[in-house]
Amino acid sequence: MNVSSVINPAFQFEFKKTDLMPVQVHVLGGSSAQRAKQLKQIVNDLALPHAREALLKSDKKTLYFAGAEHSVWIIQPRDTVRGQHKGLLDESAYGWFRDQAASCLWQIKGGGHTQFQLLLGDVSDQILQAIVVGFELAQYQFLPHFKKAAGAKPSAVWTVNVQSFKLGKLIKTNEKLIKDSQLEATAVQLARHLVNLPPNEANPQTIEEMTLKQLNWPKGKVKITVWDDKKLKAENMNLLLAVGAGSPTAPRMIHIQYRPQVKSSKKPVAFVGKGITFDTGGLDIKPSSAMRLMKKDMGGAAAVIGLAYWVAHSGCKQPCDFYLALAENGIDANAMRPSDVYMSRAGLLVEIDNTDAEGRLVLADAMDVAAKQTGANEPEYLIDLATLTGAIKVALGAEVAGLFCNDDKLASELEWAGQAVGESNWRMPLVQKYFGSLSSPFADFKNSGEGFGGAITAALFLEKFCAGKKWAHLDIYAWADRMNGPYASAGGNGQAVQTLIHWLKSK
Repeated sequence: MNVSSVINPAFQFEFKKTDLMPVQVHVLGGSSAQRAKQLKQIVNDLALPHAREALLKSDKKTLYFAGAEHSVWIIQPRDTVRGQHKGLLDESAYGWFRDQAASCLWQIKGGGHTQFQLLLGDVSDQILQAIVVGFELAQYQFLPHFKKAAGAKPSAVWTVNVQSFKLGKLIKTNEKLIKDSQLEATAVQLARHLVNLPPNEANPQTIEEMTLKQLNWPKGKVKITVWDDKKLKAENMNLLLAVGAGSPTAPRMIHIQYRPQVKSSKKPVAFVGKGITFDTGGLDIKPSSAMRLMKKDMGGAAAVIGLAYWVAHSGCKQPCDFYLALAENGIDANAMRPSDVYMSRAGLLVEIDNTDAEGRLVLADAMDVAAKQTGANEPEYLIDLATLTGAIKVALGAEVAGLFCNDDKLASELEWAGQAVGESNWRMPLVQKYFGSLSSPFADFKNSGEGFGGAITAALFLEKFCAGKKWAHLDIYAWADRMNGPYASAGGNGQAVQTLIHWLKSK
């Protein structure tokens, strides 16, 4: 399991004067009058005469044409259309430019090119960031990275020459912004790649080794602690142990502690990720169709690792703790059974109603560890990420995450952070009376109940382990079923990484 190729950006950006190159991507900015002038100049200078009139009259915001000597893509801002729901589900400018840049790159790549020119109008830092992230995300495909890890010849590095719209005016002031944007994309790529890895490669042990040895953590900022099965037993993390009991690879909890070099008075934010490296469903076994993609059941932990990578390498000023609850939900004679009862680390007895409701079990024990840190390590916020329920996908679809939260301000911040970066989430209700469906005569409660409101009851279960902290739970899908948006192929999509980066930047 090698992720070294994934954490190296695919693009080299050059800031040097050069003539127009054969392949160009123009990003228009400024006022509508300025954009119209820029568009007219590009079309008149580079398009073939017979195509100019149609291009100038087109209402498309992304244009392509092949001139006598150049292949040209033009990306313009999209008109803002405010819909319902206070705009929370509207497409953001960032999301639009990121996805259009990705679409341009797919076409450039299809033409066999590995270098092109990026010409910028008067665009904001946000738009430039979106363009760079879009290029990086669109370049990723699993197989080349997986083969490279196995010793195959590496693919070519892309080269992008960056100019202002007025050719020859360099924009070195944006060099740092581009590098920062590439780092953000790398965090997403890392999460995507971890989800894409086959389960015979990714398990609690190999993720531990990767976390400790491959991510080049900055010295003096990061401390990593691994709790193996013996330590988990000593800490009464019986729910996590139960989930992993049927696998030959023992479960683990990994704690990545980040503290900025400049001391901060801020309380830490604790992130907890569900890391089920493969989910058979346990003795309540899944049907084959439902089990097919269950390597993605570690999508929450993958997002937390990606987020931790960004936090540590960006020099984020916010203290953070990252907890990975890792286990494989396998089947053998030692696997947990329906009607088993386990004492959680929090001291609450849990009856196993369904062995396929295992994600909330591993999260519960890890959340208890995170929430009960004391002194300077006591978190102000506790946020968990998990591919927890199929019910949330039925309710919201694959692209909108379910957000459950016990604090209105935190919920609003996360909703708007998701909207800003084109990763929508939607707040769902914590209907307390639904918790009754988890009642048990043999324990404090069960791990699952009746079929209705399954995403809500799962969240209510988790709420019992947040120890009264400001808590949010993101129920994510973590997967793109097909080529879509900035994703050039089906597979892991790093859902929620950009949302949480954006949120942390505001802290």
